[in-house]
Amino acid sequence: MTTSLAALGAEGFQPPEPNDFVFAPYFDSLPWFTRPTLQLLLSVGVIAGLFYLTAKPRAMVPGKLQFAGESAYAFVRNGIARDIIGARDFKRFVPWLFALFYFLILNNLYGIIPYIQFPTMSVVAFPYVLTAISYIVFNVVGIARHGFLRYVKIMTVPSGVPFWLLPIIVPIEFMSNFLVRPITLSLRLFANMFAGHLLILVFALGAEYLLIESAGLLKVAGVASLALALVFTFFEALVQVLQAYIFTLLSALYVAGSLTEEH
Repeated sequence: MTTSLAALGAEGFQPPEPNDFVFAPYFDSLPWFTRPTLQLLLSVGVIAGLFYLTAKPRAMVPGKLQFAGESAYAFVRNGIARDIIGARDFKRFVPWLFALFYFLILNNLYGIIPYIQFPTMSVVAFPYVLTAISYIVFNVVGIARHGFLRYVKIMTVPSGVPFWLLPIIVPIEFMSNFLVRPITLSLRLFANMFAGHLLILVFALGAEYLLIESAGLLKVAGVASLALALVFTFFEALVQVLQAYIFTLLSALYVAGSLTEEH
């Protein structure tokens, strides 16, 4: 293995390092201002600008741009917020779910956008923060609706369970609703973005090395590796949109569960 790595180095192939992709700060005085941070700030500006442009005409008969913006808004408003939370309570959560969904889509799709090609949510700190916001929202609205003690009871004591099973069920429900939810919500998003990005990276860098540095039949393997990188790129685009939808949908489900009268 050591000989193989030495041979690669002798032929001039320099494998990328983490700082080549993400972690090198742009300014020495701002060590936190790295590539993912810039992508987050860029996504806020892009999303705000796009939806401002779609809403600006405010015509009774919408043009194509306005229609696209209204359709994007209606998808979250009607397809997620109203269908999941219910007609009684959904309206106050629409702005949050709307911003969350399209913020996640853009930051996930960064992974396949040329010259960026890094999904922001593959840095685990960002899914943690978004999950913390969702966690705070659904617990706060549940406590506000039911009161603290009744809310905890609703979330930990399912209706219709025999009393002799409660010592087993209550700890399981508590763990599921208050501890497991935030862990699975954040790690599901992070793991999918990280794994997909890593998979594309492996095949793309393998193709680069085999096509440039090798000869003979190895170049055929390089072409195959490049083809697989393209296939996985299209597949990852689907996963990126799907994970944004799942994260937003689950956030809405948790809110709906915290507002219900029974668990």
